[in-house]
Amino acid sequence: MRMFSVKKVCALGFVTLAFSSFAASDYHDSSLSTEQRVSNLLGQMTLQEKVAQLETVWHEGRELKGSNGVLKTDMAKKILPLGIGHVARPSEDLSPVDTVKYTNAIQKWLVENTRLGIPAIFHEEALHGHAASEATSFPQAIAMASTWDPTLIHDIYQASAEEVRARGGNQALTPILDVARDPRWGRIEETMGEDPYLIAELGVSAVKGFQGDDQQIPGNRVMATLKHLAGHGQPTGGLNIAPAPIGERALREVFLFPFEAAVTLAHVGSVMASYNEIDGIPSHANKMLLTDILRDEWGFDGLLVSDYYAIKELITRHGLAGSDENAAIMALNAGVDVEMPDRDVFPLLEKLVTEKKIPLHKIDTAVARILREKFKLGLFENPYTDENKVHAIVGSKAHRALAQTSAEKAMVLLKNDGVLPFNSADIKQVAVIGPHADETLLGGYSDIPRQTVTILDGIRNKLGQSTKVEFSRGAVITEDIKDPSPASVKAQSYSKERWNKENMKLADQSNAQQLIDDAVALAKSSDIAVVVVGSNEGTSREAWAENHLGDRDSLDLLGSQHALVEAVLATGTPTVVILSNGRPLTLGNLYQDAPAIIEAWYLGQETGTAIANVLFGDVNPSGKLPLSLPKTVGQLPVFYNHKPSAKRGYIFADTAPAFAFGHGLSYTTFAYSDLTIDASNAQANGKVIASFTLTNDGKVDGEEVAQLYIRDVFSSVTRPVKELKGFKRVALKAGQSKRVTFTLPVNLLAFYNVDMQFVVEPGAINVMIGSASDDIRLEEPFEIVGQVSEITQKNKAYLTEVSIL
Repeated sequence: MRMFSVKKVCALGFVTLAFSSFAASDYHDSSLSTEQRVSNLLGQMTLQEKVAQLETVWHEGRELKGSNGVLKTDMAKKILPLGIGHVARPSEDLSPVDTVKYTNAIQKWLVENTRLGIPAIFHEEALHGHAASEATSFPQAIAMASTWDPTLIHDIYQASAEEVRARGGNQALTPILDVARDPRWGRIEETMGEDPYLIAELGVSAVKGFQGDDQQIPGNRVMATLKHLAGHGQPTGGLNIAPAPIGERALREVFLFPFEAAVTLAHVGSVMASYNEIDGIPSHANKMLLTDILRDEWGFDGLLVSDYYAIKELITRHGLAGSDENAAIMALNAGVDVEMPDRDVFPLLEKLVTEKKIPLHKIDTAVARILREKFKLGLFENPYTDENKVHAIVGSKAHRALAQTSAEKAMVLLKNDGVLPFNSADIKQVAVIGPHADETLLGGYSDIPRQTVTILDGIRNKLGQSTKVEFSRGAVITEDIKDPSPASVKAQSYSKERWNKENMKLADQSNAQQLIDDAVALAKSSDIAVVVVGSNEGTSREAWAENHLGDRDSLDLLGSQHALVEAVLATGTPTVVILSNGRPLTLGNLYQDAPAIIEAWYLGQETGTAIANVLFGDVNPSGKLPLSLPKTVGQLPVFYNHKPSAKRGYIFADTAPAFAFGHGLSYTTFAYSDLTIDASNAQANGKVIASFTLTNDGKVDGEEVAQLYIRDVFSSVTRPVKELKGFKRVALKAGQSKRVTFTLPVNLLAFYNVDMQFVVEPGAINVMIGSASDDIRLEEPFEIVGQVSEITQKNKAYLTEVSIL
């Protein structure tokens, strides 16, 4: 395969600065431009000090941490004598205020005890809230994506940034913009689904939530890090870090598109390379990906960081580099600026420069990038954090309310035969059944929040003492966590411990039938049954080692959960099945047999309150699936935007998913009408305007996510049967109508032709508007006119504007 053949559009790589121009200036002078300050500081640094800026400490850095986060100054002298670029996850095992004291102590030591006083960047994980003790836990990323709400995503990531920064952190290793096309992959819960357009729009909002809209990052925000470049979401066999079997055209149009949008529109500060390889080249050694495309084509001028231990894996896993020296050379030449999470091979850079195996200007280029981000973060002016403010921000009431709202909007009503919403006035006893219905599952990259609300407690709180709410476990999935921490017990969540547990084992099923019998007895004596089944953080998670796996070869319910649901349904008690899971599941006959099914994913700390509000009609569900749910694992891949030849059919079965991308029901109904298309400017660099009327023709208020898809009918290379190119969440009172207008850039319909030129071609385009990818309500074609037009980098389009009247 001819990888990355497109010529460079622009060259915006860092050019070594003329240090003499600013010889009289001082990098501490905030009145100077960032580039002047970078140039001045870089010109004063020794080679050893420069290399230290390209390094991170994590395991070694733990030796800095004394009791309650008190800095061990003797270890600081040993570990940080030349300064450091990054300190990884300083909040680990510390309270909010102790984290602030610890980060302040490190910064103070660096400022006062190193020659140039360069502060460190503290990076943290914040995939769905800061992964630190007492922080607000929002819905997992796949659940956030189910909201299809860019404004809400922005607010969630802004709240997360505020909590990270309040504890002294400066950089978040998120959002994840991997396009996920294989649900066997345990990390699919960390993604925003299968569609590049949806991920791009939500990803741009996430970055702006983290960083703000200005080049200078405000004091209550953090630098975002896009993960993982690239192709990480469709690994061979669904196995984490496996090679990505994709060609250049799919790589650019599908997997790179969200990253390019976030770089171009949100000016993200950092990008992380991925573990996998594409066509024999691991990402951490892929210069064409990390430099020629990311920097030279897209104009990215930020920081490129390694994934944890990935540079060393060029030797140990990929068999590409025969030595630490070669691994360091490959990574630096490819474009990696900082090694994470520990200084493993990059300390050799000093020796490699001295031996003239690496030119000094490459070191200067990388160091300038990290210094630039430190200046943008304002660390030289204010390296310290106010510990008196941390408790008012971390886990605040406002953030808790946001967590509840996002959980309510994230739920997807897959099926409802009329049993929902329940009428609490008619209910005297409720059976709450399921292996984790009395625990709050948070998903991976979580810590222990100050409090959670389980589904059991949420229903009890909703109905009060006048209604009897009883619990039966019904089934078990994995072995229990032994000796959980007091904080986990108090928070009613063992997600962090389960996610980190090595050699996870399935639970003993010798008592399975008794558990089912107990649940059936409770269901028979109850007016309604709420059955919570799915997975947990031990069955679906990041597989980061051979003794810490998380990918699966089946999507079926584990343990006796399937039999449990069948047995409860057989009682005839009105039943809703709630799926609490990190990856899509295959339910077989339960899709038909269950009267109501809610896909809840992992909803964060306010899970129980949000679910109770939906079950009893206080909240009308409005989530939409960000990926397709397969009927069987044999259907995979089952993503909606496939090519025309992909779905001829199976003998004795069909190729349709159980529930399609974009699917999600409501307690009301919505009508689409009066589509008009203005194609008067349907040419390259022009726009097409599609308007329609959306009406809530039901009896209750609700929100609908209107979706715009297109199909290029005939083209010079094959195109998907359907592509999302716009969406909008619209709130409508019962009986209310609104006019929704999509302003579709024609350049958003460009693709890579047979010569790998990015072009708009004339011809027919079908516009499809509806409630889901398989529920199209309005359809009309228009014609792109003119000649085949190559679209330059500056003329690319990424998002469709939507207005509501």
